[in-house]
Amino acid sequence: MLAKVNSCAVIGLDGEIVEVEVDISSYGLPRFDVVGLPDTAVQEARDRVRAGIRNSGHQFPNSRITVNLAPADLRKEGPAYDLPIAIGILIASGQVPEPFTQSVFLGELSLDGRLRHTHGVLPMIGLARERGFHSVYVPQADAAEAALVDGIEVSPVASLVQLAAHLRGIDPIEAYVSKPGFVATNGHVPDGVDFRDIRGQEHVKRALEVAGAGAHNVIMVGPPGSGKTLLARATPTILPNMTTEEALQVTKIYSVAGMLPSDTPLIHLRPFRSPHHTISHAGLVGGGRQPRPGEITLSHRGVLFLDELPEFAHSVLESIRQPLEDRKVTVSRAQGNVTFPANFMLMAAMNPWPFLQQLHGESGTRSAPSPASSSPLTSRCQSLCVRRAA
Repeated sequence: MLAKVNSCAVIGLDGEIVEVEVDISSYGLPRFDVVGLPDTAVQEARDRVRAGIRNSGHQFPNSRITVNLAPADLRKEGPAYDLPIAIGILIASGQVPEPFTQSVFLGELSLDGRLRHTHGVLPMIGLARERGFHSVYVPQADAAEAALVDGIEVSPVASLVQLAAHLRGIDPIEAYVSKPGFVATNGHVPDGVDFRDIRGQEHVKRALEVAGAGAHNVIMVGPPGSGKTLLARATPTILPNMTTEEALQVTKIYSVAGMLPSDTPLIHLRPFRSPHHTISHAGLVGGGRQPRPGEITLSHRGVLFLDELPEFAHSVLESIRQPLEDRKVTVSRAQGNVTFPANFMLMAAMNPWPFLQQLHGESGTRSAPSPASSSPLTSRCQSLCVRRAA
């Protein structure tokens, strides 16, 4: 018997519908095959699904089972296909009926049949709505994130047993309803650093206020201990609040990257990213066989802070120039190109180089580039001298 179940894949920051086809045949020796360019995590789904079905009180067919993930030319990654494969087997074996409506199934199975958190839920649910699907079944832990998308019914699933009972009409799952006020207030301060609590450095604070208002890039030059890092960390607190559209963009990025806080389904604070100076080109720009966002994209609509600027590799600094101009970054791979958003405010800090040591106590603005950093990069930034407090 053949069963078809819909699921989703994530390509860059966008989703792609994947049709999970399950065929159970009585001919040939019993085996369980997954085809359609699955990666290691998808191949391992065979063991998770087999154990999950048996430990949920269902019968795993002792037959030849073939699972096809279509389209076949799209590489499938991650454990999100566990649930659709399991449901497809239960439907094909006649243990549960097919869903009445066009539905999408997402989720990783544990060996006892419970569902676990899955990355990239937000872009996948958004695509499901665009393609006309009426409902989506996601792990209970991801229901709040999925409910950010309007116009589609979200059913939170705790276990395979619960979903099977729902499909049989025994114990229907209630659609998830977003709780009012689940997003933290705008008064929340990240890392406990607030711009208004910083004393001194009035000339620098004034310059940062102007830079923040226009999203201008800034390099702060000053001796160690003068407060450069503190000023940078406090800068997001004076930036304008994100709009709903901007918040959804940032949330989608962090969902795909697997960095979305479990207690905050919608990110409303502007990101602040401060990578170490040993970061690689791929870590900053993004990369991987299936490209994932780098620090540049994780800073979208927020601040990217490069502390100890001259310590960064020259090639890494050069890679920032194009995103600063285009507000996006394109990662090329053999399978195709993926474009990530990169609209961020660049901030950097460095110690005075020798010929400016004597000027570190003066206030004002300087435009002298560092010989150790990228001249094209520094030409796109305004330099500020930060003096040590007396």
